[in-house]
Amino acid sequence: MVGKKSYLAMRSEREATDLIASDFQDLIFATKKLANHAIKLGSWGFGTTLLEWIASFAAIYLLILDRTNWKTNILTALLIPYIFLSLPSFLFNILRGEVGKWIAFIAVVLRLFFPTRFPDWLELPGALILLIVVAPSLFSSTIRNDWIGVVICLGIACYLLQEHIRASGGFRNSFTKANGISNTIGIIILLVYPAWALVTDIL
Repeated sequence: MVGKKSYLAMRSEREATDLIASDFQDLIFATKKLANHAIKLGSWGFGTTLLEWIASFAAIYLLILDRTNWKTNILTALLIPYIFLSLPSFLFNILRGEVGKWIAFIAVVLRLFFPTRFPDWLELPGALILLIVVAPSLFSSTIRNDWIGVVICLGIACYLLQEHIRASGGFRNSFTKANGISNTIGIIILLVYPAWALVTDIL
């Protein structure tokens, strides 16, 4: 009888040990899975942020640096809402603060009282600064930080790309004309960022 009780006690201890070991294995597996998902999501987030910076600078390049050589029939003004919606929060908050207000103030004063000293290529950048400064929070916070803003950016990029290709006489010609490569690559970058952001948001 004593031996039977001893055997049952050992068996209970062994089962308890096995259960604890199994629980530890499950815990280790769950921890690894959580770490893998965190790393994956972190890398996706980093990729989205990097593409956001690249797309914003590509849009600014197309708007300012190469605007005088952009001969295709593209509605360049559409780059303004694209930049507004895709500009990284760090730069957006700086321009929405006192720095942006001073820039907007100087631009308005120059445009009103010294129109001959206000170059034409500064019209749209000046409009962008004004838009950033005066935009209501519905646009500056809600839409900008939501999937709606990403969808708008994607629509703008698709429209600009098809207009650019059509004005160039085909996709191949869009790379062969003067400044065609830089403009085409710039517009493709505008398309990549919102597409990637939507994919990562869905996943």
